[in-house]
Amino acid sequence: MNWLELKQQIQSSPAFILDEDQVLANLLPLQSLRQASGCKILYSMKALPLASVLDLLRGLVDGISVSSLFEAKLAREILGEQGGSIHLTTPGLRADEFAELAGLCSHISFNSWSQYQRLHALDSGYSKGLRVNPKLSFLADSRYDPCRVNSKLGIDIELLRDGVPEAVEGLHFHTVFGCADFMPLQLTLEKLKPVLKRSHGLRWLNLGGGYVYKALGPVVDLIRQLKADFGIDIYLEPGKALVGDAGYLLTTVLDHFVSDGKHVLILDTSVNHHPEVFEYQRQPRLLEEDASGDLIAVLAGSSCLAGDLFGEYRFKRLPQVGDKLVFAEVGAYSLIKANRFNGYNFPDIYSLTQGRASLKKHYQYQDYRQQWWDAGA
Repeated sequence: MNWLELKQQIQSSPAFILDEDQVLANLLPLQSLRQASGCKILYSMKALPLASVLDLLRGLVDGISVSSLFEAKLAREILGEQGGSIHLTTPGLRADEFAELAGLCSHISFNSWSQYQRLHALDSGYSKGLRVNPKLSFLADSRYDPCRVNSKLGIDIELLRDGVPEAVEGLHFHTVFGCADFMPLQLTLEKLKPVLKRSHGLRWLNLGGGYVYKALGPVVDLIRQLKADFGIDIYLEPGKALVGDAGYLLTTVLDHFVSDGKHVLILDTSVNHHPEVFEYQRQPRLLEEDASGDLIAVLAGSSCLAGDLFGEYRFKRLPQVGDKLVFAEVGAYSLIKANRFNGYNFPDIYSLTQGRASLKKHYQYQDYRQQWWDAGA
């Protein structure tokens, strides 16, 4: 990708850029997996719910996984009435929204016994499932771990040893984040098999997301064996695997000064636009960084938060005021979490297809005003 040329194409800054060709490239191994194993693919829209992404994937995936009423409504609007499955699971399922959700979603996986007992009989027409906590932790950082101690996510697998209620047609689990090794999946399925054997009315199993689909051999065999042993449909719900490396954040250097002997570059973006940088102290990859450079600069955001920092980066030549820089691999969990702290605007949104950038959305002052101004004022 010729970023020198693209920087000239993109006039506004900051800008979020989604490479649609890369999204489709990321989908290819999943389509191969679907063809080889017979599984079904759902896009986990919480990673990036841009309507253009959903529209791009429509017809190429089997449906969308959602976590709320608004996500379900947008998914159904994009997919159409006959456009694919919509699977929902959330700890925050509300009784006053349930009838509408049941009409929008094809599958609902209840997160706890109490949630199932209170809500499952309120409506019909959807396939009932349970989210299972297999009590297997594979992540060192408990903030990512769905199976952490005192987890809020899923029913303890020990409570399902004798099988599931007759009305339940499916099970759902999710145990990893950004994992390229399928050993956690294999271990989880081994622990789940006694439940599957005792649950005779099951029609489907959702293996969740969190995996990077590169080497497909092991997962193909696992899915084929599950289908052969239990005669059920298998669903996967990738999110970051499809959009993570397809997203970029373009920013411009606003100021340059020295603080306590270190160069500081102030950018026209901030951790407002990629909150996980601050939440998890994660340093995003910068295309312009040169690891062999002997000049070091702190890249800092433009908000008044002292910790609004992207990290320290190396350069052979320090960027100057007015230079454009690009953070890479920020397609997932960035724009969806973005905020307007300090009143700074959201980035403009661009799509990138065959090397050409196209402006999709620009936010105006009126968008900010509408968010905070009392409608009666």
